[in-house]
Amino acid sequence: MSASPSSFQPDNTDLDRLHSAVSREKADLQPGREPVPMLVIFLAIVVAVVGGNQLGVMTGGYSFKVSNPFNFAQAPDPRPGAADGAGAADPFQLAMKKGASGYAVCGGCHQGNGLGIAGQFPPLAGSEWVLGGTERLVRVTQHGLIGAITVKGQGYNTPGGMQAFGAAMSASDLANVLTYIRNSWGNEATMVTKEMVEKVRSEEKRASQWTESDLAPFADKNVPGEIPAGPGATAPATTAAK
Repeated sequence: MSASPSSFQPDNTDLDRLHSAVSREKADLQPGREPVPMLVIFLAIVVAVVGGNQLGVMTGGYSFKVSNPFNFAQAPDPRPGAADGAGAADPFQLAMKKGASGYAVCGGCHQGNGLGIAGQFPPLAGSEWVLGGTERLVRVTQHGLIGAITVKGQGYNTPGGMQAFGAAMSASDLANVLTYIRNSWGNEATMVTKEMVEKVRSEEKRASQWTESDLAPFADKNVPGEIPAGPGATAPATTAAK
C-alpha cells in the first residue's frame, strides 16, 4: 500500500539546528587582520605611561599650563635655560652655544677644527690673533683683512683677503662667534661682549679692509669692559647683557 503524497511533511528540525550552529560560528579572518592580543595592548600602555613620565621629568615635570595645546600666549618654554631667571644658562655658556652656530660662516675657510688651510687660511687654534688683544680681533672681523700675514710663525695670503663681517652680523652675534673661537680647540681666553663690539663700531668708521701693519698697534690691546663670566670674569653673571 503506497502512501499518498500529502502524507509526507518535510522535517526542518535538522536544518534549523544547522543554521543556528553556523550563525554562532566566528567569521573566518584574513591573515594579518587578527585582533591584537590583550598582552600587546597592556605592554603598549605601560610603555606610554613610562615614556610620558620620563618626558615630564626632562621638561621639568608635567604641567597643564605647559602641555595645554591651546594656551598659546602663556605657556612657557619648558627647555632648560630657555627662560630668563635662575634657570637660564650663564652668559659664557650661552655665548659659546650661539657662537658655535655662528661659526658656520667662518668654518669654510678656517675649517671645523680651527686649523685652517696651509698657505691660504690661517689657523684659529693657538693663534696669537685670536688669543691676543680683543681690539685687534674685533677690528679685523668688523672690516676684514687684506694682504700677507704671519700666524704662529707661518705666512698666509688669503686670495681676496678676509671678508668683513661687520655689516652681516649684529654686535651680539659677532661677540658670540669671537667668544667661541677664543675658547675652542684648546684656546682659553676672556669673552668678547656685545658692548665691546659696539664700542669699537662707534669709534671706528673704516671703509676698507685692514692690513697686518695697520692692526699692529692693537695687537695686545683689549677693549675695556666687564667680563660677565668664563675665563677672567670680572663681574657677576647677573650683570651680563642679554
